[in-house]
This record gives sequence, C-alpha cells and structure tokens, in this order.
Amino acid sequence: MSRYPFLLAPGTLGAVAIENRVVMAPMTRGRASADGSPSGLMADHFAQRATAGLVITDGTMPTPHGVGYPGTPGLWTDEHAVAWREVVRRVHVEGGRIALQLLHCGRISLTAFQPDGGPPVSSSQVPAATVRLLSPQGTREPAAEPRALELQEIRGVVAQFGQAARRARIAGFDAVEIHAANGYLVDQFLRDGVNQRHDRYGGSAENRARFLLETCEAVAKEMGADRTGMRLSPLDPSNDMRDRNPLDTFGTTLRHVAALGLAWTQLAMPGNADLTHRLRDAYARPFILDGKLTASSADEAIRSELACAVSFGTAFIANPDLVARFTHDHPLSDADPDTFFTGGERGYLDYPLHI
Repeated sequence: MSRYPFLLAPGTLGAVAIENRVVMAPMTRGRASADGSPSGLMADHFAQRATAGLVITDGTMPTPHGVGYPGTPGLWTDEHAVAWREVVRRVHVEGGRIALQLLHCGRISLTAFQPDGGPPVSSSQVPAATVRLLSPQGTREPAAEPRALELQEIRGVVAQFGQAARRARIAGFDAVEIHAANGYLVDQFLRDGVNQRHDRYGGSAENRARFLLETCEAVAKEMGADRTGMRLSPLDPSNDMRDRNPLDTFGTTLRHVAALGLAWTQLAMPGNADLTHRLRDAYARPFILDGKLTASSADEAIRSELACAVSFGTAFIANPDLVARFTHDHPLSDADPDTFFTGGERGYLDYPLHI
C-alpha cells in the first residue's frame, strides 16, 4: 500500500477527473515568446509534468494592459489560442489534465509594459511602494503609480477575462483558474490595504469581493462553473499587500463564491492552520492547498478533508516525475533558483527523472 493513499488517489475537481491529488501549481517562468504566445519550451515543460493530477499554467494575461513581467504569456488574440492548443494537445497526449490560469497584474507593472505607455490600472491610486520590477531592458524599476479604474471601465475588464476564457475553451483547456491572489489586480480589489474605493466595488468586504465574483461569473459562463477555479492568498504580503481583517474579507468572499459552485478554490496559506480551518468552514468545501506541504502533510490534509488536492510549485520545477517519486518514496531533487526566470532550456527542461 502507498505511504500516501489519499494524495495519490484519483478524484474530481468539478467536471475534471484527475488521476491523483498532486497539482502542479501555477508559476511564472518567463518562457513565453515575445508576442505573448506560449513557446515550444512551454509545451515540452508541461508535457514532462503531465503525470500531475492537474497542471496549472503560468499566469496568462487576458489583455496586454495586464502584463507586468517580461516573457509572460497572453490569451487576448486568436493567434494566442492557436499556440495554446498545441500545449494542451501535448499534455493530453501524455494523459494529463491542464488548466489555464488567468492573471491581470494591475498595479504590479511598468509603463513600459502598457500598450499606450500610460499608468497601469488598479482598484485605487495606491502605488506598490516596495516593489521593484524587471523591465524589458533587464533593469529593476519601481512599480509605476497606478490609476484607479473608472466605474464604467470595470465591466470591460471583467469582459476581457470572459473573452480569454472563451479562447481557453476553444484551445481545449480542461479548466480555467482565476488568479485572485498574491497582490495582482483581483487581489487589489479584495484587500483593504489597496482598495480605497467609495463605490459599489469598495468599502465593505462584500463590495470588495464584487469584482472577483463578476469575473468568476464571466469565466464560468464560457467554461462552466464546474470547470472554473480561483486562487486566493489571504495573508501573503507580496507586492505590498495587506488587509486589516483577513477573516472577514476572505470569509465573506468564500461564502459568496461557494454559491457559484466553482470546481475549486486554491488557497495559498503557508503556516496558518487556524485561519485555514476557519476559511474552510466559511467555504464549507475543501481547498486545493498551496502552502509548502510535504507529501506526508499533504496526504493528511486530504485525509482530514481540509484539502481536496495539494499544489506543489518548486518541487515540480526540479522533479518532472514528482508523482512517481511520491509513489515510490524516492528522494526529491533541489531546484536552482538562479534559473527560475532566466528563459531558455536550462533549469526548465533539463531536470532528470529519477533512475
């Protein structure tokens, strides 16, 4: 019998049948082509890791205004969808399942990335004061001061997510995940450390959750709610983020999300078991947990119904055969952080399988 019977058991995420509960976490690796199309390297990378129960792609921009880093993929054109179709085909040929993650960086951007050279958008005109970003020229620059989205603009941004989800469906993705975490645009609406609005998208936790809920509805309209997921990170201070009452903000958000019947919520919550349990109770459904878990702690989280699956990031970088290593209790290789975002095959395609 496997040491990890719950982690390695088959299951379902909404309408998506998975062979095991080991999810490849979304990671931004900077390997897309200059026009935002996924590269052949990316197709090889995801195909190598297709034994994951579910592969989740790099954060993929629904609009050029959402770009915040070099080498990130997009899905705002039909040409992008054609390129993504080959990535999906490669994963499916290997027997895997793959979800596209949709990400709008919001204020985590530079004017150099904006198509019109203007300021990036956010919920409010609150800069990410501590953030330095890699420019197209390879220098580190302060994040640009954003402008607040006008009320009448918000519907258009929500529609961009929906349009990208339609292209994801056409490309053959099994599901779409909305990136509502880690200080990017959706999170900039959720948390009161950034959201200073006084209209229907600001103030109360319910109002601050409105942009996320409308985005979920737009994506679910294209993919089906049972093929739509989202990612949250209530305590993550990355990208100059904070919130005065995470339990209220995210408990309220999750109670509303639960009514939509999404396939999953991925919760990035390293090290805070109490809040994780409280949010699970508010959600009344288990999470995909992302929190630096080991195979053993992941198996226990699933056994206790805190999680329905567990996502692994760095472990999947260095171990394309991670599921096999868990199955046979083989040691894990260490990842080289110096190659995480450098482009090219090194540190991306050259990690060996266990012999």
